[in-house]
Amino acid sequence: MNDMPRSPTLYAPARPGKHVESTVAPQPSEAKRFARLDLTSAHLPPPMLPDPPPRRPLRTAPFGVLDVGSTKVTCLIGRMDQDGQLRVLGFGMRQARGVRAGGITDLDAAEHAVRGAVGAAETMADHRLRSVTVNLTCGKPESRLFSVKWPVGGRAVTEADVRRVVQEGRSRAAVDGRESVHTLPLGFAVDGTPGVGDPRGLHCDTLSARLHVVDAASTALRNLETAVLRCELYISELVSAPMAAGLSALVEDERQLGVTLIDMGGGTTGIAVFSEGNMLHTAQLPVGGSHVTNDLARLLSISVADAERLKTVYGNAESSPDDEREILSVPLVGEEDQDYAKIPRSQLVNAIRPRLEETFELVRAQLDGAGLAREAGTRVVLTGGASQLVGVREMAGRILDRQVRLGRPLPLRGLPDDVAGPGAATAAGLLNWASGVGRTLADVDLSNDRPARFLSRVVNFVRNRL
Repeated sequence: MNDMPRSPTLYAPARPGKHVESTVAPQPSEAKRFARLDLTSAHLPPPMLPDPPPRRPLRTAPFGVLDVGSTKVTCLIGRMDQDGQLRVLGFGMRQARGVRAGGITDLDAAEHAVRGAVGAAETMADHRLRSVTVNLTCGKPESRLFSVKWPVGGRAVTEADVRRVVQEGRSRAAVDGRESVHTLPLGFAVDGTPGVGDPRGLHCDTLSARLHVVDAASTALRNLETAVLRCELYISELVSAPMAAGLSALVEDERQLGVTLIDMGGGTTGIAVFSEGNMLHTAQLPVGGSHVTNDLARLLSISVADAERLKTVYGNAESSPDDEREILSVPLVGEEDQDYAKIPRSQLVNAIRPRLEETFELVRAQLDGAGLAREAGTRVVLTGGASQLVGVREMAGRILDRQVRLGRPLPLRGLPDDVAGPGAATAAGLLNWASGVGRTLADVDLSNDRPARFLSRVVNFVRNRL
């Protein structure tokens, strides 16, 4: 056995009962031993994960959005600059007609208002729109959460699997007389492992998803689509109004840590709860700034136009010691000689305060009923034209017992300063959404194809009648 040749590069460990001669070469150092390993690609397993799919680029061609509200209709045309920043090319605004509580009540009047706003924006931008992204305030939008599981069978998750999960959630949420507008993935889990933002390429047996579905009444959506179609425009997408306002008025930390956005419009008040970067809940209340104006007109016997002016110039949601001493002149409605009545400012405040208190109490009840106290955090952001009334921020903080700030849209290139206030938050957010900002899995088409099918039927109907 001693005559057998020894390999100079192989070292066998000593076995029990066997004597190892001292002439055996010493063990090499760790560095030298690893240096002998052949680390070529032939000894490595093939890559298990495919290359990530390319992300959908942001839009560079001009595109338009339309904010159809109860008091005003706003159109913005924008495009993405070479540095990735959004620029406003055109702006148009008209007083809303034929719209009540976000829904269409008069097609002719609504068409006239939309045409005026879109025409002004197109003239400024020197660009003709073919389609627009429109806000959703009609049809009493409702918000529901669903958990969906989809069998994958141990292979890598594909884009088709993601679409099937979303479609399954949309099918489960289907209710007669209502149509889904958003099916938003809040997060995925692979074989029970949560916290997956994009599951494509991961291997699993079961893909799970938590989905947020927002739907609205079908008839209200069709009335809105018909009004826009009469202006020779297609609706490319519907977007929840408070979600759009959140895209423009909230900072990233607020969306991550938890915040409630309250969009106080003319005919409705929208609510959206954001947490971990997603919108978890949305609701709409049938009260807004116009209700405050109408209360003033009835209680003071003045015209609606005079009530709106008084509210804007002298209105306050909170009383002060000087209100009794400050006297206001108000024109009485129907008087031929334009008689004026003298009232203390306290009477004006007392007419405004009850409606706003009711609004925030309804908001508080909605948040309590949603069961999202922890996710909603301790911060509230107010947007919308009605939020600019003096004292609204303080009242909201007192009733909701949260920190409150007034939200303005983040700066946009080309947006006029005189319209860049809280009332423009929804329109600015629509422009962000249309450009591709704020979308989950932006390169995957998760939209419902219902609008396209409906519009094609309407176009064919109109063509056959002409």
